[in-house]
Amino acid sequence: MALTDEDRRVPVTLLTGFLGAGKTTVLNHLIRDPDAGRIAVIMNEFGDVGLDHDLIEEATEETVLLQSGCLCCTILGDLAKTLGALIAKKAAGKIEFDRVVIEASGISDPGPILHTLVADRLIAATYRLDGVVTLADAVNGVRTLDTQSEALQQIAMADLIILTKTDLVGSREIATFEVRLNAINSTARHLRATHGRVPPGSLFGLSAMRNSVSQEDILTWLGTSAPKANPLAGLSGFAPKQKPPSTLSVINAPEQSRHDHRITTASIEVKTPISERVFDFWLDTLIAMRGPDILRMKGIVHVEEMDFPFVFHGVQHIFDAPVPLKSWAGTDTTSRVVVIARDIPKADLEESLQVLLMRRENAKGHMPKETAPAPT
Repeated sequence: MALTDEDRRVPVTLLTGFLGAGKTTVLNHLIRDPDAGRIAVIMNEFGDVGLDHDLIEEATEETVLLQSGCLCCTILGDLAKTLGALIAKKAAGKIEFDRVVIEASGISDPGPILHTLVADRLIAATYRLDGVVTLADAVNGVRTLDTQSEALQQIAMADLIILTKTDLVGSREIATFEVRLNAINSTARHLRATHGRVPPGSLFGLSAMRNSVSQEDILTWLGTSAPKANPLAGLSGFAPKQKPPSTLSVINAPEQSRHDHRITTASIEVKTPISERVFDFWLDTLIAMRGPDILRMKGIVHVEEMDFPFVFHGVQHIFDAPVPLKSWAGTDTTSRVVVIARDIPKADLEESLQVLLMRRENAKGHMPKETAPAPT
C-alpha cells in the first residue's frame, strides 16, 4: 500500500442504525442546524425524512436545496453514480457543499457502502470516509440486537454510537444497554441524543485517516482513551461507557444476547517499531485466510527505518491508502492495531496479532522470501 500525503477529498459520514433508531430525527436536526455547515445529504427517499417545506429553497426530482445551505439528494441507481453526479455539479459551480452525510437504510450492512468509498477509483480519489455513526435505540435496542444480525454489524462497525430515546427508559436500563454495546464494539465512543439532537461537530472528524491528526485523536479513534466532552455539549455530550450496575448478574443476562459472541474485537500494542516484512506478512496472511470476516481493521504503525508512523484502515479485504504522519512529534514509537471481526474466535485474533511482536531476525524461518512491498 502506498502512503498518501495530506488529502483534500470531501469527508463522508455514514449515518446508520436499525429501523426505528431515530436516524430521521437526528438528520432533520442536523440539516436545520447552521453550525453543521454545508452538507450534501444522500438518502433513499426524500419522503423518509419529512423535510420541512418552509426550509426548502429549491427542489427538483433528484435534489432539494435548503435555506440552511444543505443539499439533499436521492440515490440514483447506485451510490457511486450519485456521488459522481454530486462532485460533477460541484466542479461546475452548480452546488456547494463541504461534506457528505449518507443516510443508510435501516436494514443495510455498512460494509458495501464503505467498499464503494474505497474500491471505486473515481470515488476514492474524491471522497474519504470521515466516520461511521450508528444510532442505537435505548428502548428497543436490546430486542433488535437479539433478533437482527444487521444491527449487530452496524454497532460493530461504528466509530460513534448515538444512544437515542434515553428519556424513555431508566438509568439502569441505559447502563445495561451500554455494557452490551461496549461488549460488541469497545472502540466506539458513546453519545446520548436529547430528543434527537446532538452537537453537529461531534459527528464529524471521527477518523484518524488524515495527516494533521493528533496523537490524542488517534487514541480516541482506536478506543484506547476517553474523548473530552464536546464544547457544544450543552445538549448532550459524550457519555462515559458504563460499568454494569452492582446488582446486575451476568448469570441473569438474556439468553438471546449470547449470539453477540459472533462479533469479536482484539487489539495489540507493540512498543518498538515493527519490521515492514513482519507487518506485511501478518496483514497479507490474515486477509487471505479470513478477509470476508474482518469487519474493520485500523491502527497506527511505526515501521523500522521510517522517520514517521502511518495510520491505516480497512474493511474486509479493502483498504484505503495509508496516511503518513510526517509531522509526528515525540519519542513514542508504540504501534496500536485493532481488529473487529465476525465469527472468528477472540483467541484466534489475538494469536494472529502476536505475529506483530516478531523481530526481523526471528521471522526469517516463518515467512516466504517474497512479501508485499514496504509502504513508501
